[in-house]
Amino acid sequence: MSKKRSHTLKEPFITESGATIPKPTIAYQTWGQLNAAKDNVILVCHALTGNTSADDWFEGIFGPNKALDPREYFIMCPNVLGSCYGSSGPTSINPDTGKPYQANFPEVTIRDIVRLQQQLFDELNISGIELIIGGSMGGMQALEWCIMDDRPKSAVLIGMGAKHRPWAIGISHTQRQAIYNDPNWNDGFYSEEHPPKKGLALARMIAMNSYRHPSDFDQKFGRRLQDGQSNYEVESYLNYQGEKLVERFDAVSYVRLTKAMDSHDIRRSRPRIKETLAGLTIPVKVVGIDSDMLYPPGECHELAELLPNACYVEISSPHGHDAFLIEFGQLNPIITSLQTELSEQSV
Repeated sequence: MSKKRSHTLKEPFITESGATIPKPTIAYQTWGQLNAAKDNVILVCHALTGNTSADDWFEGIFGPNKALDPREYFIMCPNVLGSCYGSSGPTSINPDTGKPYQANFPEVTIRDIVRLQQQLFDELNISGIELIIGGSMGGMQALEWCIMDDRPKSAVLIGMGAKHRPWAIGISHTQRQAIYNDPNWNDGFYSEEHPPKKGLALARMIAMNSYRHPSDFDQKFGRRLQDGQSNYEVESYLNYQGEKLVERFDAVSYVRLTKAMDSHDIRRSRPRIKETLAGLTIPVKVVGIDSDMLYPPGECHELAELLPNACYVEISSPHGHDAFLIEFGQLNPIITSLQTELSEQSV
């Protein structure tokens, strides 16, 4: 059984840009039992619009006899800083004004997100992380955890690279422009009754085109028209995905987190990156997806070559970037083989 929790940290949080969040809060969800040493932890990092319910969106690798087995591990999934699912973000109440931050919430980076999670783990006295895993933005967090902290003992990084490249930044930019051009945007200070739904929906449609592969759309939709209508099935699909997101996500959070992804670059402010990475000797599996257009396999392979004790594994899928949330039959053995290797080494 899972437990949803919320933790307000003891100290204010200062972002990389120097902004202060007075009462930072992290929402997180757990499964299983923490052992006496507080080191049987698996940390799951979620993607852009994800939440703490890893057993829902990672269901295929979650549960008895699967990679994320709560009978054996204490599994934690925190909501990221800047999101709208319980952690401090634009929808949170600013203690200085008594109103939601909205666009007054500061810009954050992937490293900010990780530093806040580190503070949570410090206050919970978590001493070790058996495995850290994440796909897309989750993988970016997992990678920075490995660089910034000595608690992780292994990592699985899926569908991302050492930095956000211009192609991915450009796609993020067009999504933000869709939001900014919504007449209800109001510089991020929109009313609760009239949020920028059209802009956020359009941003999601742009994203969905980058998450999938053309052959996947060919197979799913072809050039078929929606029954009794003049629009194509693919248009209805994208409209549905946009409408679904606006009912569960906040526009300023979307802007802040896409910019956080753009900040991802392990070389940033690290002039001696080779020396920094040389100390990262934990076993890492970097998983690429052969049909991923957003983070092509070459980027994942390049990352694996940068890390001292990493191996590159590629999964085959027609689903593009979204395969990390679909191809559980391929992901399970990749993760469990790493866990087996660690177990054998500890004997």
